[in-house]
Amino acid sequence: MQHSFIGRKRELQMLGELFKKKSASLVVIRGRRRIGKSRLAQEFAQKTPHYVFSGLPPTSGISAADQKEEFARQLQREMKIPLPRADDWGDLFWHLAQQAQKEKIVLVLDEISWMGSKDPTFLGKLKIAWDLYFKNNPQLVLILCGSISSWIEENILSSTGFMGRISLDIVLEELPLYECNEFWSAEQERVSAFDIFKILSVIGGVPRYLEEILPNQSAETNIQNKNNFFFLSLLR
Repeated sequence: MQHSFIGRKRELQMLGELFKKKSASLVVIRGRRRIGKSRLAQEFAQKTPHYVFSGLPPTSGISAADQKEEFARQLQREMKIPLPRADDWGDLFWHLAQQAQKEKIVLVLDEISWMGSKDPTFLGKLKIAWDLYFKNNPQLVLILCGSISSWIEENILSSTGFMGRISLDIVLEELPLYECNEFWSAEQERVSAFDIFKILSVIGGVPRYLEEILPNQSAETNIQNKNNFFFLSLLR
């Protein structure tokens, strides 16, 4: 079961403003892993027809062809269409655009660097698909999410191919303290500020780690029960 969404009110407001435009929007959401990029995109899109696609984790055996084949399978499942050929990103983006031509819709390409970093044609085909197909729907929002900010910065934000096409660039940081407190919700009055401080000193304001908190238990119990907190904090 998915936890209640906490925080990111400013970011949600900025995303919501995009639907007031008279043109399609291309959005970048970036930040470290577990910071809530995908969850933010899904929370924004939940009241709107939307489709989410994700790249395969970059293990040693995953090739550019594997990424295309997985995207084709996700297209088949999400759009309920026959399995498209997976030999060209241009064709795959065309199939996606055909299902998103008229109505208000949000499309999310999650872990964009995993999806396209091994294929030198990926970003060029995405740029062409945006210019020829996606932007023709003025109610469309296409969100590109990624954990490798340097790749996004170099290949999308600083690319001449995407110059002038990005409507919004969101960099997610850790949640501020007052929003972290909401993870204790109804138990907050019975939990000491020092206990909350001890837990946050280990895991910080990273939403995914905060979701693992048992708010009715002490900091010591939480840390003992979740002995991976220290390991997780090393990945921050």
